[in-house]
Amino acid sequence: MTTQHHSYQWPPDLMAQLIDVIPLLCRSKEDVLTFLRGAGVSPATLDTFRRRLAEDRASVNKYEIVRAVLGELNERGDSGLAARREVIRRVTEFEEFSTCWPDDQLKAKGLVADIRKVVNVKDSFTRLQQEQEAERRQRQTAQREKEAAAVERRRRYQMLHGELSALFQMSNPQQRGIALEALLNKIFAVDGLSIREAFVLRREDGQVAEQIDGAVELDGSQYAVEVKWWAEPLGRPVVSEHLVRIFNRAEVRGLMISASGFTQPAIDECRTSLTHRVMVLGEVHELLLLLEQQRDIANWLREKVRRATLDKRPLTIFGLDF
Repeated sequence: MTTQHHSYQWPPDLMAQLIDVIPLLCRSKEDVLTFLRGAGVSPATLDTFRRRLAEDRASVNKYEIVRAVLGELNERGDSGLAARREVIRRVTEFEEFSTCWPDDQLKAKGLVADIRKVVNVKDSFTRLQQEQEAERRQRQTAQREKEAAAVERRRRYQMLHGELSALFQMSNPQQRGIALEALLNKIFAVDGLSIREAFVLRREDGQVAEQIDGAVELDGSQYAVEVKWWAEPLGRPVVSEHLVRIFNRAEVRGLMISASGFTQPAIDECRTSLTHRVMVLGEVHELLLLLEQQRDIANWLREKVRRATLDKRPLTIFGLDF
């Protein structure tokens, strides 16, 4: 039987039942005082009745004692909480009805059973309230975490937008290209895409055999990423090099991003390759617009892949085609 109930006051129905049953559980007036003292009622509260019993036993009865003491406990609020809980515990756990007067035993059993039912119902309601409160706190915590994550996401998008914008001011092409590769990894990571940063494959003699700017994983598929910031649109030879890389890797898809766009022959070459392998093209200004609008990078790539595979269009532009 739980004792986590009635944290403030007994309701009238329970109060009346307690007043009726406690005198039945105790044979004498002194037994009533002992029962209440054992439940944690202070001696000062009981002393008045002890004096009255000593002076004139007939001037007070068991019901009067219980009604007065329980009434005082019920008005104490939190200071009477421990005693109220102990009174309930002692009544609901009472089993030795043989100590009651024979004529009171049956009535006492019935009242104790009724109180148990009332307490169980109220305990169930209290547990329901506690569960609902816990769920409410969980929802509030989840909402706060969601809001905090949204604030952090907006901050990161603004920061990345500023970093990408700054690259347009860089005059050194090599430094700009290296910075773009590093920034691209951070841009993909902001929406939780699994990133493998730029890596180099070398021959046995140590010479560079192949260099890939990075790789991302989306919905279980791997994308080898190549990014270029050239003055002129990327032509067929550059795109073909990346196509060779992905065709040499089973099930790997390709993503190529250019700051200067692509020539039509390069786009046509990628369209032809779509028969055998997914290859999508993107432009740096798309990333700039995505960051400015704080749009999901993963969804951007998903839409590009969808249009490439269904429409045979390796290059579609965010903000123009979708």
